[in-house]
Amino acid sequence: MSLTGFYILCRWLHFCALMSLVGAGVYPVLLAPKDYRDSLTRRLMPLMKVSVWLTLFSAVMLLAAQTGQMGDGWRDTLQSEVWLAVLQTQFGYAWQWQLALAVSGCLALLLRGHLRQQTLLLCGVMQLTGLAFTGHAAMLDGWGGVFQRTNQMVHLLSAAFWAGGLLPMIFLMLAGRNPACRYDAISTMMRFSRYGHLAVILVLVSGAVNALLLLGWPPVTFRLYSQLLVLKTLLVGIMMGIALFNRYWLVPRFQRSGALAQQQFINSTLVEIGLAALVLLVVAVFAILEPS
Repeated sequence: MSLTGFYILCRWLHFCALMSLVGAGVYPVLLAPKDYRDSLTRRLMPLMKVSVWLTLFSAVMLLAAQTGQMGDGWRDTLQSEVWLAVLQTQFGYAWQWQLALAVSGCLALLLRGHLRQQTLLLCGVMQLTGLAFTGHAAMLDGWGGVFQRTNQMVHLLSAAFWAGGLLPMIFLMLAGRNPACRYDAISTMMRFSRYGHLAVILVLVSGAVNALLLLGWPPVTFRLYSQLLVLKTLLVGIMMGIALFNRYWLVPRFQRSGALAQQQFINSTLVEIGLAALVLLVVAVFAILEPS
């Protein structure tokens, strides 16, 4: 594998892990009824553990890949002096926080109770917002840069709530088949759906603002960056269509169609998760391209 391909893969894995961590962390901390938090935490903890360790692993691998790209290729990924030089760059300063927060997230697994969930979510949120200080999101200076980074933070957090919350939604659908926790599971899903509408709107608005800041108006459509942006927009549009289909067509049929409608909901949500993974892969490719 080329170093560029390795960098894209690590970036994609880092985005997936962080969004899974934040998306899963939101449920027991902010969405679930108080009496249901412990039960839901036990169900989601394996996903959160995998996510937090993948976050640390991908952060280290990303730094190694960045070191090789700034140096002379693969051989410099193992050179300590090159690592130290990279850590003194703008990317390096931002990535030191990524590594520190990733380690903190892993250490948070040693905690117990609601404090562990809160700490895991906080570490994930801070890592996501920290990504706004790297790459194209850090191109502008002054107040324009402040606005660009703030908008990128909103984009990342709202996307994590939406896309990262899809897999836990399937867990809740399965849990809802148990009469003992059906009411709490449904209540949690409805809260996610309610705030999910806002998250989708924020994803669309902040994404449009990002595109205008990077490409200007009218955008140059023949460049690969612009073409991938169109692809990303189409994929997000399909995801939004699936989400609306689930919420306003399948959910009202749960009582009438029962298990059939619920299975259709799970299947379409799995498709939505696959599309989200493709969107993040496109985003990972953006890092190696020039917007203009």
